[in-house]
Amino acid sequence: MTTLAAPPTTTGTASALRRLYFVRFGFAIAWALVMFTMAKEISPVAAVLLVVYPLFDVGAAIVDANATSETRSPVLLYVNMAVSLIAAVGVAIAATSGIPAVLRVWGAWAIVSGLVQLIVAVPRRKLGGQWAMILSGGISVLAGGSFVASAGADNPTLAGAIGYAVPGGIFFLISALRLGRTAKEA
Repeated sequence: MTTLAAPPTTTGTASALRRLYFVRFGFAIAWALVMFTMAKEISPVAAVLLVVYPLFDVGAAIVDANATSETRSPVLLYVNMAVSLIAAVGVAIAATSGIPAVLRVWGAWAIVSGLVQLIVAVPRRKLGGQWAMILSGGISVLAGGSFVASAGADNPTLAGAIGYAVPGGIFFLISALRLGRTAKEA
């Protein structure tokens, strides 16, 4: 039986994405654990955390773009950076108006960034572990719609945002583990 080694650029890309995905998993879980204690109201700490989440996404997209620029055009990642930056500003403004406004902005961000994640992950299928990113992008779109809808509920909470972070983090962990094969092939 013969095995073909992954090209060096693919191996380097897989290794870089694997590290990034592990960091994203850790951040999402830590963020959710802290936010869990603040789901019923927007305290100053909760507002900061709500803004930090999309800002972290900007940073992750920058790392992703740098890691994958040799193999793919980073245009969609630039779009994601812009969308997440706008979301961070939007969430900061919405936090002064209450939970329904935050849920609407968070939902719009989840829809757009989920679509971008889905579109970015499909061509990366050959790297391995991208089915989790494809699934995560699709779920993000659905969750975004749910956030927007829940903004009109009688007593909306931020619990949905927490529920959004945990599975997203788990999907990043699954992708990181699956990328291990590609990262080790050389």
